[in-house]
Amino acid sequence: MGSKSDFPVMKDAVDILKEFGIEVEVDIVSAHRTPEKMMEYGKSAHKRGLKVIIAGAGGAAHLPGMVASMTPLPVIGVPVKSSNSVDGWDSILSILQMPNGVPVATVALNAAKNAGILAAQIIGSADASMQQKMIAYKESLKEKVAEMSREIAISKAT
Repeated sequence: MGSKSDFPVMKDAVDILKEFGIEVEVDIVSAHRTPEKMMEYGKSAHKRGLKVIIAGAGGAAHLPGMVASMTPLPVIGVPVKSSNSVDGWDSILSILQMPNGVPVATVALNAAKNAGILAAQIIGSADASMQQKMIAYKESLKEKVAEMSREIAISKAT
């Protein structure tokens, strides 16, 4: 993430990845304040065994795109509504509008949990045990909706 202030949002990605049993690396890497660190991080991530990078940033939100320009790994961008944000649109558009050749998968504003789920799905495309965890997770979502439906039916009947 670009700043410590992004962590309350990005923690959702950390939490869901840990729930899936995926090892997580968390760091603050600012595209504007620590460009050398960002460049080294992007260039070396695959050599350290990372499979996917989730990069959250607010405001101008250059971090996901700049990291994507330097790594062969898939990058998922999380636009973060920051204190100097224009309702988050600046972050969304900065991450979403990447030039051809430098893709960044972009989730909704502050949707770090979805970024974590997408990262797990990407990993699961080449890891059968992770894919099974994802199948179970999707089934649990279905069960939660069924439970909500039963609760609504009971409350409508009373």
